[in-house]
Amino acid sequence: MDLAFTPEEEQFRQEVRTWVRANLPADIAHKVHHALRLTRDDMQGWAKILGSKGWLGFGWPKAFGGPGWNAIQKHLFEEECALAGAPRIVPFGPVMVAPVIMAFGTPEQQQRFLPGIASGEVWWSQGYSEPGSGSDLASVKCRAEHQGDHYLVNGQKTWTTLGQYGEWIFCLVRTSTEGKPQTGISFLLIDMKSPGVTVRPIRLLDGECEVNEVFFDNVKVPLNNLIGEENKGWTYAKHLLSHERTNIADVNRSKRELERLKRIAKQEGVWDDLRFRDQIALLEVDVIALEMLVLRVLSAEKSGKNSLDIAGLLKIKGSEIQQRYAELMMLAAGPFALPLIQEAMDAGWQGDQVNGQMFGFPGDALHCAPLASTYFNLRKTTIYGGSNEVQRNIVAQVVLG
Repeated sequence: MDLAFTPEEEQFRQEVRTWVRANLPADIAHKVHHALRLTRDDMQGWAKILGSKGWLGFGWPKAFGGPGWNAIQKHLFEEECALAGAPRIVPFGPVMVAPVIMAFGTPEQQQRFLPGIASGEVWWSQGYSEPGSGSDLASVKCRAEHQGDHYLVNGQKTWTTLGQYGEWIFCLVRTSTEGKPQTGISFLLIDMKSPGVTVRPIRLLDGECEVNEVFFDNVKVPLNNLIGEENKGWTYAKHLLSHERTNIADVNRSKRELERLKRIAKQEGVWDDLRFRDQIALLEVDVIALEMLVLRVLSAEKSGKNSLDIAGLLKIKGSEIQQRYAELMMLAAGPFALPLIQEAMDAGWQGDQVNGQMFGFPGDALHCAPLASTYFNLRKTTIYGGSNEVQRNIVAQVVLG
């Protein structure tokens, strides 16, 4: 196993770095580097820039309009985007539902849905979790009844990330109560502008409405919006979740935020505290170990070997690392790790800090608060995408049998 990049791969990295830094808007990069609030226009604007280059679907094969990159190239692309300060690609369209449509959709569905995903024009949401059905996804109750030329959908989804912006949503729905719970689930694509769809934002501890409840009240969904076979949705959901859990690991963002943590520690005068610096060193070791684990997987893929299914392990370590760097930033900034003050943020006060002083406008600040908002937000990472407790059981079964 060779973890070193070849000269050709380093040349590819340089090409990506040059393009990203030339095309990433400076104001968006500033927001990302300083953890400021990203608007829908920020996120979708960058998606459309990538789409115009053909890189929003960076993991897609050429047959579906993607660049056809190998695993190493995809990793290098994600790393350069993260280090440049690009927003994370909202994954629900290009990273999650698109591979399902490619693998299990009809040619007509592929022609209908994939172009809008690839261009960044259509915003997709995910409808998996329900009240009482989170980690136990097989217990979903949102029901789709087959009636003539359509399904009639009734029920509720919750924790729908950025669902307030959604134009389409892919949902797990119950189409049968016979047999095991997993055998009665179907995978349905729903237009969120359909009559009977209601989205209600949920305000979180960090003050944002990042997640939502979505209600379906006698929503008519055409039969040709069913992906694959009826009652086979559990198979398609597992295909998708492997992409989600690897995406949650997000080692490249952790590398960028580790450097931000060091800047904050130096700025706030705690860098010389050896005990605090030990904690940063321990975190850095774990970030490097996570990166090595990712590279091992990529090396196995590149060589054509079957790598151990460790999506769950990547999710566990990646999510825990995100929580640790957020907590250390809070500790480093001390009283400057502002909690959310909605009125102040609406007025433009983002808590930028220069030489220990607070300023109410984004400028050449070394780092920005409210760090407490980031800390609160990242508490979710060990829960969504399958809780870490459940993932540990899965990893144990894979390793120990």
